[in-house]
Amino acid sequence: MAELFERLNQPSVVGEILAGVIIGPSILGLVVPNELTSTLADIGVIFLLFKVGLESPPASILRVGVRALLVAVLGVIAPFVAGSLLMLAWGGSGVESMFLGTAMVATSVGITARVLSDMGVLNVLTSRIILGAAVIDDVLGLLILAVVSGISTGPLNYLSIIVTAGLAIGFTGFVVLVGPPVVKRVAPRLENLRVTHSLFISALVTCLGIAVAANYIGVAAIVGAFLAGMAFAEVAEERPTMHKQMSGVTEFLVPFFLVNIGMQLRLDVFRDLSVVIFGVLITVLAVVTKMVGCGAGAWGLGWKRIGQVGVGMVPRGEVGIVVAQIGVGMAVISDSLFGVVLLMAVATTLIAPPFLRILFASERMGEV
Repeated sequence: MAELFERLNQPSVVGEILAGVIIGPSILGLVVPNELTSTLADIGVIFLLFKVGLESPPASILRVGVRALLVAVLGVIAPFVAGSLLMLAWGGSGVESMFLGTAMVATSVGITARVLSDMGVLNVLTSRIILGAAVIDDVLGLLILAVVSGISTGPLNYLSIIVTAGLAIGFTGFVVLVGPPVVKRVAPRLENLRVTHSLFISALVTCLGIAVAANYIGVAAIVGAFLAGMAFAEVAEERPTMHKQMSGVTEFLVPFFLVNIGMQLRLDVFRDLSVVIFGVLITVLAVVTKMVGCGAGAWGLGWKRIGQVGVGMVPRGEVGIVVAQIGVGMAVISDSLFGVVLLMAVATTLIAPPFLRILFASERMGEV
């Protein structure tokens, strides 16, 4: 499927996601999502974000820090408010409305990162804004999820929310600021180890370790992996072999992540016409609110770059699905609403890549 879509001049990620829909429970039923497929998908997206981090030196991200913060904040407010209001207007409860709004908030940077990496435009200004905004977006989405989960289970624990926010911000800042100089200092010693490819192996171990640490703190593991990649970015610039080695790992594992997203889509919940209509409305709203919110944050960069940032922040992917699964587990959202969120997550993931390819077609690697 990836080969087919490449031949059609479309991003391979779209073909890989559709492959998941075809082999999954909705059509052929050859594979059912399970712990093994989820684990492979998690490892795949972790290494994908680590590879993206390797191509994103901290200095390049920090240069767009204020702009990325503005994009992230506006890109969180718009979909949360719009999604919650639409759910209320559709007759949903207050808690259902907030969970739907939360599912529409966080961007799945894995999809966008894959497309930008394949096109070789990760060093473009708007790519750095998207990556920086996605990290901030994840922290904001985490805080909103904590608040919404707290409201649905009883009184809010303000101390817990403050502690979570402090840990997330502190962890991100520590890895970005302290990680690169530490890695640069120990890299020569790691290369002198007797194990073959010792520096690369050490980088992978560090990636997994920081991903686990991020998960325990409450930040998504993929954000930890991205930060770990940033810590090794300067070292990798001086050693091109690391990029080639990392490509070998991601080429094998990343398709598991994309296929797993496709397998999550259950078409049987759309037998009800009202669910289909609501799903389409939510999907359109999810696209428009990210385009408007994040695009507003990029105001002043020109229409083309506003479009690049807006479309780059559109995919929800596995992030929206995870939020919906939490809602189902807490028995606060229905199976039909879960199906709507799945449709929105998969549809936004499929919609963005072709437009990203068009918008970034004229960009060159290294453009500022």
